[in-house]
Amino acid sequence: MIKKLSFLKRYLIFKLKAKHKNGHGIHSPFIYNFLTEIIENENENFYSFFEIEKLRFDLLKSKKKIKVKDFGAGSKKNFSSKWRKISDITKYSSQSSRFGKLLFRIVNEFKPKTILEIGTSFGIGTSYLAKVNSKNKIFTLEGCEEIINIAKKNFEILKLKNIYIKKGVFSKTIPEVLKEIKFLDFVFFDGNHRKKQTLEYFNICLKKSHEKSIFIFDDIHWSKEMEEAWEKIKENKKVKVSLDLFFIGIIFFRKNLQKQNYVINF
Repeated sequence: MIKKLSFLKRYLIFKLKAKHKNGHGIHSPFIYNFLTEIIENENENFYSFFEIEKLRFDLLKSKKKIKVKDFGAGSKKNFSSKWRKISDITKYSSQSSRFGKLLFRIVNEFKPKTILEIGTSFGIGTSYLAKVNSKNKIFTLEGCEEIINIAKKNFEILKLKNIYIKKGVFSKTIPEVLKEIKFLDFVFFDGNHRKKQTLEYFNICLKKSHEKSIFIFDDIHWSKEMEEAWEKIKENKKVKVSLDLFFIGIIFFRKNLQKQNYVINF
């Protein structure tokens, strides 16, 4: 109950700060277009959306339980047992439909060739990233073998062949994957909701970033320490613009942008 009230308080504070809607008050043409053409363009639908959401619906109906091994604060809900329902994991740990579609629109617009996702879960968010273009390489990391097995089945159902899953602790698997990658065009951080680990993964990935890279962080207001991590990320010298959508944070490194943080009412 206390955690819910704290989260609600953070959300209310965010709503009071959120000023930008429909591009109002934004002078940067790049950010204005990103907001109006990508973030708020929610009426644009693709057949892929139906396929992925049908898969989510089936997972939510599942009564099966699997044994899950946790490697960090990766869930939006604290579970008391290692045996968890597939439906519960889908409900609380999978990327929402709204933000999954947003990920799709961002990838569709900027066309990153190399994408890294830290935290696969059942692969709902991964599928949104991968469905844009079969030629893109999606590297996704997950620690639990039981979850990986279900994610692989989901990718088979969706006929996705451009996804490469690596199992293990993120602190080990991230450096291993980065050895195979020259540059990171797009990174989605959704695997460990702790300050220390989030900053550690950010700094590792930063070494392979470039001017047009896009980094997206899930649950930046999930806890006080995640908010602290988000503040540190925004302060980084390489980060030019940050967008705070409450449930996710987006950062850009483009040198032609003035350093600024936007709180977006999405």
